[in-house]
Amino acid sequence: MTNHWNPPVATWLDPETGNLLDHPKLMQEASQSDVLLLGETHDRYDIHRWQLHVCAAMRAYRNDIAVGFEMFPRRVQPVLDDWVAGKLDQDAFLETVEWSKVWGFAPELYLPIFHFCREFAVPMLALNCYRELVTRVGKEGWDAIPVDERDGLTPSAGATSAYRQYLFDITGGGSPSRKVQSADAPEFDRFVRAQQTWDRAFACNIANAQKTENPPLVVGIIGRGHLEYGHGTPFQLQDLGIDKVTTLLPSDEPQPINQDIIGIARAIFRLQPDQS
Repeated sequence: MTNHWNPPVATWLDPETGNLLDHPKLMQEASQSDVLLLGETHDRYDIHRWQLHVCAAMRAYRNDIAVGFEMFPRRVQPVLDDWVAGKLDQDAFLETVEWSKVWGFAPELYLPIFHFCREFAVPMLALNCYRELVTRVGKEGWDAIPVDERDGLTPSAGATSAYRQYLFDITGGGSPSRKVQSADAPEFDRFVRAQQTWDRAFACNIANAQKTENPPLVVGIIGRGHLEYGHGTPFQLQDLGIDKVTTLLPSDEPQPINQDIIGIARAIFRLQPDQS
């Protein structure tokens, strides 16, 4: 039987040691990063509330923060700017940003964070590329995409074997019904290329914000599969020369005491048990 760390609700767990971390000290530490990545499960209201609370903590420590969102492609950046500037009401914002097309999850999941950015004049950043690019890179490969159709992205750093195995495991592993039976199988390349296109898009657009004269702390609202264990976006950020990156994750479950959890994130916040 696997042993577990079972920290109390509303505490932070250090996955390296199993120790609890002090919230104010951890928030102060995170505020000194160049990039703070907050992993999510897209349809969980409680996780988005947790993200909002961490964003508010960062704003308490720093005036210069920006919040980047996986769900927005770069082409809608002007709409995000207009929303933060108060030029659009909520309905007009959701319509103009094409919410149902670019994301599709209930907007109520994210609206508290959007309103936080507007009320505190925190810039919102569109981190994604256009969806067709992901499909094309997966199918054709990066080199087949003309430069003027790459949405400002640079080629992703090659996937490590550890990342391929991680993606293979979270997408079903070697179940008997699965056509691809190995993380190293060439048939898995298409999925890996597509995933890396998203990883690189988030990293490139975060890096663009870091290239400004007075770079802000960029808080990334991104699916946890792009962040765990330093794979995905953190790996691509490192390739782009950004290494002061902190990843925080939420969980409503005990955490296993074994090597599998080491390196998953800087800290894991224990949520109330999921009531959905």
